[in-house]
Amino acid sequence: MKRAYRVISAALALLLCCTPYTLASPIVKNRYYFEKRGDMIWEVHTSQKVIALTFDDGPDPAETELILDLLQQYNAKSTFFAIGKRIAAYPDIARRVVAEGHELANHTYNHVYFKRPISEKQVHEELDLTEKEIIKVSGKRSNLFRPPGGMYDETLINVSNQMGLKPILWSWHQDTRDWNRPGVYAISNKVIRNAHNGDIVLFHDHVHGKSQTRQALKIILPELKKQGYRFVTVSELIKLSDTQRAGKQQVGRNP
Repeated sequence: MKRAYRVISAALALLLCCTPYTLASPIVKNRYYFEKRGDMIWEVHTSQKVIALTFDDGPDPAETELILDLLQQYNAKSTFFAIGKRIAAYPDIARRVVAEGHELANHTYNHVYFKRPISEKQVHEELDLTEKEIIKVSGKRSNLFRPPGGMYDETLINVSNQMGLKPILWSWHQDTRDWNRPGVYAISNKVIRNAHNGDIVLFHDHVHGKSQTRQALKIILPELKKQGYRFVTVSELIKLSDTQRAGKQQVGRNP
């Protein structure tokens, strides 16, 4: 009996050793999965003191221009994730964004909160309509896309990448929630106290009601500049990532 037990135990042990994949955990397709693959970006790892300020939901006929004035004062470049139908409504403001060296990026045409399972057709239509408006005001396509509300799944990520639009979210510690108007100092403290190299900060240049974003920027911009930070577009930030720079240096060494 003991001998039979030992034989069964040995056989089970051998079976477990020979079939590792049957016990493997299913792949969890979350931030870390997509980030590791380079399919989506939340922030950038860099040794340089650079931060990307981003603004969603514009252009706004009043607020966007005042924010542009302020950014110009501090020589700060930013990325504006614009809504297609608002670009169509306020093309001159969108043109000013581009003319002053900022980045105009895709935030869907109708500010759609994509519901899972996300429709491939809907994503393509929303992004394509917005790209057409971006081309009208800038003469070129965008490279970046931010889904409203940060809602995504694998379908959205695949479609946007196939269209040449890298999905961009934001640093989890840099969601200012300025759309909820929490107070000027709540917004400014959130950004300043949490500032790190490679952060992508989430603001809005169009909100319902009186915006507090511009007043917060009057505190944020001089303080972070004093700390030695440079304000760059998201595309510039990606180029300054340690991984990208290391890759270019490696290519340069090859004969």
